[in-house]
Amino acid sequence: MNKDLQGKVALVTGAASGIGQAVALLYGQRGARVMVSDIDETQGQQVVAEMQAAGGNAQFYRADVGDPAQCRQLVQATVAAFGKLDMACNNAGITGEMSLTADMSLEGWQRIINVNLNSVFFCVKYELEVMLKQGHGAIVNMSSILGQVGTPTLAGYVTAKHGVIGLTQTAAIEYAAQGIRLNAVGPGYIDTPLLKDFSPETKAGLVALHPIGRLGKSEEVAELVVWLSSDQASFVTGAYYPVDGGYLAR
Repeated sequence: MNKDLQGKVALVTGAASGIGQAVALLYGQRGARVMVSDIDETQGQQVVAEMQAAGGNAQFYRADVGDPAQCRQLVQATVAAFGKLDMACNNAGITGEMSLTADMSLEGWQRIINVNLNSVFFCVKYELEVMLKQGHGAIVNMSSILGQVGTPTLAGYVTAKHGVIGLTQTAAIEYAAQGIRLNAVGPGYIDTPLLKDFSPETKAGLVALHPIGRLGKSEEVAELVVWLSSDQASFVTGAYYPVDGGYLAR
């Protein structure tokens, strides 16, 4: 395994399962020290234990990223633990309420915007504060294929994921000259715990939307995130990369 991230420090939100877990594990395998964060402490600690058993250096910090104060504390805790922050993957998110736009509850809308969009702003804001002092850094924000197109019954999710791309592009322009890169990744439907409540028929319908003929794997998304975080992607900023089995090409 390439250890090109040796000596680097990474932070991953939503890292207890799915894509976030895969990103944290790959950061660790590539040599980075990793702060694993999630609201699920049990699963998060298991991810840390797995990384440590493989010889990695990781810690867990419980944070609800919908709370700006907790996002600030998370970034501070990462710097306190490891001395700096070279890269961050702001991945935490939920599917949220699924209903037609006119039927969506105000509470459902506000929750999903808070968890999927506001949280990314909170994390980016405090990550940038550290990276600006350092004079370098790379941030990858998790959007979705639905950050580019609409889909029925997911108004909140679609809006949030579009917003993540806009935020990423704007901050990328603002801080490019200071050595900080920001990019967004747009997974297609990935076989993660977010799909655990979907019926076999629904899952089959999702598979049919991808010309490649299957759902994606978390590890496939992680490979892109880690590349975007690395020096190999030194000329890449303000970009949106789908990992979607051809979904958007239809």
